[in-house]
Amino acid sequence: MPVAHILGFPRIGAQRELKTAVEAHWRGALDEAGLHEAARALRRRHWQQQRDAGLDFVTVGDFAFYDHLHNLTALVGASPARFGVGPSPGLADYFAMARGTPEQPALAMKKWFDTNYHYLVPELAADTRFALNRDWLLPEVREAQALGHRIKVVLPGPLTWLWLGEAEAGLDKLALLSLLLNVYWVLLAELKTLGVEWAQLDEPILSLDLPADWRQAFVTSYGELAGAGPQLLLATYFGDVSEHAAMLRALPLAGLHLDLVRAPQQLAQFVDEWPQDRVLSLGIVDGRNLWRTDLAAALTTLHAAQAALGERLWIATSCSLQHVPTDLRLERRLEPRIRNWMAFAVQKLDELALLKRALRDGEGSVWRELHVAASAIADRRRAPSTQVAAVRARVAALKPEHARRATPFATRHVAQQAQLRLPKLPTTTIGSFPQTDEIRAARAACKAGTLDAADYRTAMQAEIRSVVERQEALGIDVLVHGEPERNDMVEYFGEQLDGYTFTQNGWVQSYGSRCVKPPVIHGDVSRPCAMTVEWSTYAQSLTDRPMKGMLSGPLTMLFWSFVRDDLPKREVALQLALALRDEVVDLEAAGIRIIQIDEPTIREGLPLKQADRPAYLEWAVQAFRITASGVRDETQIHTHMCYSEFNDILPAIAAMDADVITIETSRARMKLLDAFADFRYPNDIGPGLYDIHSPRVPTREEMTALLDKALAVLPADRLWINPDCGLKTRGWPETEAALTRMVATARAARATLADATPA
Repeated sequence: MPVAHILGFPRIGAQRELKTAVEAHWRGALDEAGLHEAARALRRRHWQQQRDAGLDFVTVGDFAFYDHLHNLTALVGASPARFGVGPSPGLADYFAMARGTPEQPALAMKKWFDTNYHYLVPELAADTRFALNRDWLLPEVREAQALGHRIKVVLPGPLTWLWLGEAEAGLDKLALLSLLLNVYWVLLAELKTLGVEWAQLDEPILSLDLPADWRQAFVTSYGELAGAGPQLLLATYFGDVSEHAAMLRALPLAGLHLDLVRAPQQLAQFVDEWPQDRVLSLGIVDGRNLWRTDLAAALTTLHAAQAALGERLWIATSCSLQHVPTDLRLERRLEPRIRNWMAFAVQKLDELALLKRALRDGEGSVWRELHVAASAIADRRRAPSTQVAAVRARVAALKPEHARRATPFATRHVAQQAQLRLPKLPTTTIGSFPQTDEIRAARAACKAGTLDAADYRTAMQAEIRSVVERQEALGIDVLVHGEPERNDMVEYFGEQLDGYTFTQNGWVQSYGSRCVKPPVIHGDVSRPCAMTVEWSTYAQSLTDRPMKGMLSGPLTMLFWSFVRDDLPKREVALQLALALRDEVVDLEAAGIRIIQIDEPTIREGLPLKQADRPAYLEWAVQAFRITASGVRDETQIHTHMCYSEFNDILPAIAAMDADVITIETSRARMKLLDAFADFRYPNDIGPGLYDIHSPRVPTREEMTALLDKALAVLPADRLWINPDCGLKTRGWPETEAALTRMVATARAARATLADATPA
């Protein structure tokens, strides 16, 4: 009989209960005991849902108050020395490292492989020491056992944790491996003592192009851990690991998990020669997207695998379900037809259980359920929205000139300077300003029908007027309207585009307590009418300073949505690019001379394997340039990119040909700029002078130190001054304090540069 399990479950709660509790704790409205009780309630619910669905294990260890990789940092006692918390951090220490303190900036954040989840980067030093912190994980194991559950513990694997860490200069991260493995050994031994049967160690870095010494480290590591505790299931996901098939077969494991959603072809390299004493877990239900599983196709694959593996076959989700919303039953406003095409985390548990029953008892035992699923799949394929002739024809008619500005940057730069007349080191912000309770209340009232459209517009215009006045008082050079009308940088646009639909409770975690509700692309995309022109032109009417128009770019609209899986992503991106191009042209026609097209996701979409990257970057750059290239030289195009490592894709970023790029650099202390300088990036750059993801307001001295680092590697006439990202999640007091210091830093630097200029 096949075993059914999952790699992890969403921890935030179907209605963001964890976010509510954590933020109440941060405000001082909920004590630590209350926060722990809220967490226990969520874990109990999620474990029971897995058990009720008929899974063979409940998964323990996937819960985190902030981040699962940060959990492991706390568990193995590897807190950075600069926080002074020692080898046994408590919850307050855990949050201090995640959010920063008045004395210390927070740990850096990076994207979790090619997802929109951000993890906290471990800091590794030659003197990093490890010690098991028994206040983490082990209490949750005992908690689940006390409830009578059969459990499988999940942990990030030691090599993935090390690989994703940031090492001090000159340190070989693998030099820390032996010390880290000692703690894993002790932990696994304690789990065995507690009666845990299986431990799942997640090693998604196997989907990357690993150097030889890291591949050998798998042999060493899992050789040492064999027999330490429970049976080990090594879990890979997000890509093809067939190149490591021989090595993985040789490891002394009890089982291996493969992601067959992202890489179905890899099964052939494993199934026939898989050792007789080991299980093979097949990730057949998509953990990254919210569409129903094609159960008929899944069963075809699973029947063939079952014939070869017999009782060694396990079935699972492709990866953790933390990347999908929790429960479709809460979606009462979705169009019923489209709702019937979907499966959230709870429904994916049911799909796994159904597949298990079909394999165990025969498909005839579940024929009704299989028929319902097949009907939904067929209905989606023939729905009119999935193929719109006019949209397809416009994409087919694209020509190279649609993706090209009329003149090179150097020529455009002169024209833009003549028009905009900006000072050296111009100051700006990334787009959004604090979304106050009043803004949210007005938006909610408008949606509920208790505030009419005219009154809502008046309320938003009042907020825009206030934001413009505040920026002028601060002395910012290039203004933004603050985006009070926008619920989310993707959802707002998706609501105005054909081909999208929206959920009420489709929340997923982005980082910490930050949750997003991605829109759903279910059909061909087009723009019926202008989306931002009214707000931008109103804001420009209030000031003589340049006002930026603000758009989310085609890649961001693609990757921060739940995208259709029946059309190549390239085709969807080009549809989005054409829709947004129309908006850019309309903004220019309305008198907006600076237009920012945010693309924080360009690296997020990057294939994990080097060989697959050139093709992706070609169409990604094409999509951006189609969006941006319909304007005159005098119109300045900006783009913004979030936490990403750009070193290896700088040629593609340069090829996007944005006049100005703003990037997040403060947590990494401007290290990223070295790559831009070495590459000789030709266009303007705005490196962030302070981290907006922390409530901490940096000092003038800190900002000056960062700006000095930027000026040391990049010419002053190519530098802009700005925060790391948008200010939506911050409060006004800290925002104004930080921006006051930022503007003062810029002005002081201008004065220094002027003094240094020969008369």
